[in-house]
Amino acid sequence: MAYYAGIDIGSTTSKAVIMNDLGELESHSILRNSYSLSESGKKVLLLALEKKGLSEKEISYIISTGYGRRTIDFQNEAEPEVICHAKGTIEIIPTCRTIIDIGGQDSKVIELDEKGVRRFQMNDKCAAGTGRYLDKLADDILGIKVEQLGEFSLKSKKSIFLSTQCTVFAETEIISYLSRNELVENIAAGMHYSLAKRVIQMGKAANIRFSKDVVFSGGVAKNVGMVKAIEDLLGEKVIIPQEPQLTAALGVALMAKEKFRSI
Repeated sequence: MAYYAGIDIGSTTSKAVIMNDLGELESHSILRNSYSLSESGKKVLLLALEKKGLSEKEISYIISTGYGRRTIDFQNEAEPEVICHAKGTIEIIPTCRTIIDIGGQDSKVIELDEKGVRRFQMNDKCAAGTGRYLDKLADDILGIKVEQLGEFSLKSKKSIFLSTQCTVFAETEIISYLSRNELVENIAAGMHYSLAKRVIQMGKAANIRFSKDVVFSGGVAKNVGMVKAIEDLLGEKVIIPQEPQLTAALGVALMAKEKFRSI
C-alpha cells in the first residue's frame, strides 16, 4: 500500500493528512504553530505518521500548501492554498459552490463551478477580517476565552452595532459599551456579526454570488456564534465540514496521490 501526505502550514496552525492508495484518509493531525513554520510543518507530519505507525520513508509523495508552504524542504512540491481548499472541500461536499474560510490570520471567499475555482477574494493583511479579531477582543477586552465566545454570544437578546471594523478602534467602542453597562453577551454577538459582515462584503466586492451550497471552513467555523452570524446575514444555512481545518490538507493529499500516479 502506498501512502501520500498533504501538509497545510497556516499562519496560526499546521495540518497534515495521510492518505492511502485507495484515496482513504488514514491519519490526520493539527498543531498550533511554534515560532518556526518549518519546524511546525515537520512536527505535524510526524504526529500524523505516528498515529498510523508509519515512517517518513513510507510516504511516496508530499505536497504542501498554506502561508508557510515554502518554508519546508522535505516536500516534493508546493501548491496555492485556494486551489487546495477547493479540491479538498469538493471531495467531501461535491455540491459546494461557495467556500467561506476564516482562519487565525487570514480569510478567503472562493466561488466554484463545475470546473473548479471561478473567482476568489482573500484577506491576509488586516486582522479585522480574521479570527485574530475575535481572539484579541475576547481576551483583552471582554476577559473571555475565545473558545467560549460563540456559546456565550448565543445568550444575547440583541446584537450591538460596532460602527468600525478595525480591531484597534473596535476596542474603544467595546470599552464604551461596557462603561454603559451593556451586556457582555450582546457585545460578543456584535463582534461576530461585525466579522461576518466584513468577510461577506469582501466576497461581494469580488462579485462572488454566495451560491448554494455554502461551506464554512477554517478554525473559526468551530465557533457557533460565527456560524449563526454568517447564516443570518446570508439568509441561508451553511455546511460545516466534520473537521473544518483540514480541507486544504485533504486537497493537497489528493493532489499528492494524483501526481505520484502520473509520474
